[in-house]
This record gives sequence, C-alpha cells and structure tokens, in this order.
Amino acid sequence: MVTQINAMGLEVCTTLGMITKPQAERLKEAGLSAYNHNLDTSESFYGKIIHTREYQDRLDTLQNVQQSGISVCCGGILGMGETDEDRIHFLHTLSNFDPQPDSVPINALVPVEGTPLADQPPLDPFDFIRVIACARILMPRSRVRLSAGRLSLSEEAQTLAFLAGANSIFTGDTLLTTPNPSMNEDAMLLKKLGVTSAAPFAMEMSLTD
Repeated sequence: MVTQINAMGLEVCTTLGMITKPQAERLKEAGLSAYNHNLDTSESFYGKIIHTREYQDRLDTLQNVQQSGISVCCGGILGMGETDEDRIHFLHTLSNFDPQPDSVPINALVPVEGTPLADQPPLDPFDFIRVIACARILMPRSRVRLSAGRLSLSEEAQTLAFLAGANSIFTGDTLLTTPNPSMNEDAMLLKKLGVTSAAPFAMEMSLTD
C-alpha cells in the first residue's frame, strides 16, 4: 500500500504500532514519508493508563523509525488524569529526541462511554493552550498540531492555541474513532483568522522538481 500511494505522488503517513528496525527500513524503501507513534503521556503516568506494553517499547519504535530516515510524528493526550508535572515530563521527553519530532500532535481526551476514562472531567482549555505554548518553545521547528478533542474547544480557544504556537490541525469529520469539526467549519475558522493552508505535498514536490 505504501508503494502504491507513494507512486501517486502523495505523502504517506502510517500508524502501525510497534515496529522493528528492519520493518522501518522496509517502509522507508517503500517510500514512507512519516510514521505516527504517540508517547501519549509521561513515563511515570503511562503505566496507570496502558498495560499492554512498556514506555520503552514506544521509545524503541520511535528510535527505529528515526534511524531509518522516516519523519517522526509523536505527541500525546491531555485530560487523562495526569498532573502538570506529567505534562512537563512528556514534553521534556519529546524535546530530547535527536532530531526532534517533525510533527507533535496534541490531543484532548474524548471521553467514550463504557471505557475506564469515560467520567474524566473536561480538560481546561487554558491547560491545553499552555501545553501548546510549551511545545512551541521547546520544539521550535516542529509542526505542533491541534488534534483529537477539538470539538470541546471553542473557536476562541482554538484561536488562542494558534497564537500560542500551534501551526497545524488534523481536519476531517472523523479523527480515527472520534468526531471532529467538519472541513467546512475549519475552513470558515481559518478564513476568519486570515490563515492560509500550506500547499499539498504533491504540489510541493512539483514546485521543487
């Protein structure tokens, strides 16, 4: 699939879980542009949320991806019950990557009925914006992306997030398994803010050829 999509002149980004160094190298040879594998939170809080793998497993996968020359997309989820210190340690870990991630998606938890985190209180928008600002300061060249949970943020809160340093959004009616603002809503907001979209990957390629 990566080979075929790459042949169409499109940027290919995958989320495939944990991978070994040989697997990462095969994906690079196939034309993979970017690999998403989130750390989700700090190492100390991680074990309270996830029990199927270790934090080091995620770090190993990200190292395999980087060493294979694939762009890294790595971020986290806010509002799972973590402390401010957890958020600081999470950002500190990301900022110490060498090189730093090209893309840093910051998600707000979307509580889902029937899951252990269904009753988590809503994330304070100002806490979300503070994390965006810290991410921008620590990783000045990264694309800091507003990701899942944007339906819980007002237009004003999203605007503050842009002013704090976010320079990318995941758009589309559904983000993986959770609802997301429609593309029309996003287009209207960006127009209000006077923000223009970057050229598509294929167009960027043609401009540089």
